Amino acid sequence: MELLELYDLIGLQPEMIKTLTSVSDQIDLDQIEPYLQELTDIETAPQAYRDLKDLFGADKDNMAMLYCQLECARRTYDRYQEKHIAKAVYADTMRCFTRFIEECRKKNGRMFFDRGWWTYRQISMNLFRIGELEYQFKEHDGENVIALHIPSDADLSEEAVDESMRQAAIFFRTYYEEYKYKKYTCNSWLMSPALRPLLPERSNILSFQERFDIVQEDREDQEYIEWLFQVPVDTDHRELPADSSLQKKVKELLLSGGAIGSAYGFMEI
Repeated sequence: MELLELYDLIGLQPEMIKTLTSVSDQIDLDQIEPYLQELTDIETAPQAYRDLKDLFGADKDNMAMLYCQLECARRTYDRYQEKHIAKAVYADTMRCFTRFIEECRKKNGRMFFDRGWWTYRQISMNLFRIGELEYQFKEHDGENVIALHIPSDADLSEEAVDESMRQAAIFFRTYYEEYKYKKYTCNSWLMSPALRPLLPERSNILSFQERFDIVQEDREDQEYIEWLFQVPVDTDHRELPADSSLQKKVKELLLSGGAIGSAYGFMEI
């Protein structure tokens, strides 16, 4: 797969493509080849990411990092083909880049790349999007688990989640039969018990929460401000948008001194 084909497959924003084309002329891929190889292995990817950050220094809008990670994503397509994983799963997984850039635009009024610390999971085949949810190989208390992540564009209806989990069970049984696991885990603001009194009884969020046993809460976590309101986390609470019913209720809670935080739970399968 060529880079331009990848850009088209994931619907990368034209402005980003134009910038990346310019950035590519300034990067010697042969010089950084060892880092690129390490980025595609989850065991070495975190350090390779840090090394590239140091190497690039003042990387405006992290465009050099984005270019390198997309180059790695391009190469990873061959590994998908070797395992006969559907191209649709590859495309859905790598669209994280486009989604994250769009989230930056909504929160900050302009497009840039701020998730290089996360997306090496996708390019190293440690995390896959299957239907509405993302599934990541993890370890918890010494045992293999699959960590669930909820993309910002996910449909959390009972039917959509059931279908995603059905497809995921087939996926891991087919392509990673050697990976034995008995639990799904999830750590998210959407798991927070503080949401329960703010949502209707038939809420999709509550339906998703009820699949899990909540074992830990973090009331200090403020990432929900970014995800729910699509603004920087340090935005004055009085300036938060209140367009949806949940935004209105959470804003009222914040202005009265409350918080949502996040929670961690597991589901036996």
